[in-house]
This record gives sequence, structure tokens and C-alpha cells, in this order.
Amino acid sequence: MFSAPGVPGVHLKHLFDIIKQVFKTRVVVTKDRNEISTETGEESTREKILNAAGEVFAEEGFEGATVRAITERAGVNVAAVNYHFRDKAELYTKVVLQACSVQAALQDAMADAADSPEERLRSIVHHFVRYLLDPSRPDWMRRLKAREMANPTAALDELVEKNLRPLRDEFLRPTLRDLTEGRFNQRELGLIASSVMSQCLYFLQYQPIIERLNPDFKNLKSNVAEIADHVTRFSLAAIREMTRQARRS
Repeated sequence: MFSAPGVPGVHLKHLFDIIKQVFKTRVVVTKDRNEISTETGEESTREKILNAAGEVFAEEGFEGATVRAITERAGVNVAAVNYHFRDKAELYTKVVLQACSVQAALQDAMADAADSPEERLRSIVHHFVRYLLDPSRPDWMRRLKAREMANPTAALDELVEKNLRPLRDEFLRPTLRDLTEGRFNQRELGLIASSVMSQCLYFLQYQPIIERLNPDFKNLKSNVAEIADHVTRFSLAAIREMTRQARRS
């Protein structure tokens, strides 16, 4: 068996084994880096497509928007769209869900909620208003939501089932049932829930009118806490009075 010159007791086979192991390690690391880079690139491309599609759909609607216009806005080719989405309908649904999803707000509200129903309602309203008026949310999301409300598509059905119904059934309605001492039926609780949430949505959908009627509300997004506090106080006062009347009847 040969030894490496100047390295007593170390055999060439042992050196080769060490070099081979180092080479394998470098190959694995390089492969992992390439895979991470590819995944990051694909995610970046998908986000580009979603954001560009959101802008185009908000401007043109589902029927008026074309895949060509979306790819030009995103700076990608048609193959990239076909890779990430089955067709224009699926792309539109994903964009609507991204624009209108309240899952993150619901999860945050549930995480922050206290034991008392009053504090649970406060948490729901604060997180929902903060989500709606988040200054980092692109304006196309508000405009696309308005279009979808005016001309509902199948995307709205998926949005309701995956986002809005869980918010109402798993959190809002049980909270309202506790606040009203169980004195109202499901239909009445639904009306109360709609009244609470519509106050929040009003500040998003009618923002241009609010700012013109009330110049001191020129930037609603900087008044999130004030708006949420007002909606909470107003709602709790109405709910208390309704419950008081229900006790007497």
C-alpha cells in the first residue's frame, strides 16, 4: 500500500475517500441551492402573474381581460401562465381569493381573542378593519372586489365557502350568540352579523365618498384604530339594547 509523500501513515486510498466525500457534499449542497433557487424563481413568477392579472382583471373584468395582456403586464410568456394555472378561469379565481381572503385576519383575531364575547367581537372588528384598510394592499384588490360584487362569478362561491362562511360560522356567530344570551335565532343572528361586518366594509368600498364628505378622513388608512373602535362601540351598544329589549319581551 502506498503512502502520500510527506504525509506519514496516511494512505492514498484514505485520501481519495476524503476527497470523494468532500466532492459528494459539495454536489449535494449545490443541488440543494439550485432547487431552492428554482423554487424561489417559480414562486416569484407566480406572484408576478397574480399581481399583473389582478390589475388587468380590475381594469377590464373577467370577460375583457386577455392572457396576452396579463403576460405583457407580468413580463412573462404564455407558457409560464399555463405552467402555474390551468386556464384563465382558474387564474381569475386565485386572484379573487388573494384579493378578498380573510383567513389571515380570522386567524389573527382568534389568536388574540379573550374569553369575554365583548373582547372577541373587538378582536374580530379590529383585525378585519386592519386587513381591509392595510396600506400595503394594492388598490386593484378593492376595485376587483367591487367588480365581483357587481357581476358575481363562480370565484365568489369559492370565496364564500373557503373564507367568509368560516369567519361567520366559527367565530362571529358564536360570539354574537354569547353577547345576546342566546335570545335570537339563526336568522336574527345573521342580520346582526351582517350589520357588524357591513360597517367595516363601508369604510373600504365607499372610501372615495367618505373622504369627500369628511375632509378630516382624507386618509382612512391612517385611522384604522379609530374606525375599529367606533364600529366596536356602536355594535356593542346596539347589541346590548337589542338584548335588553329581548329580555323584556
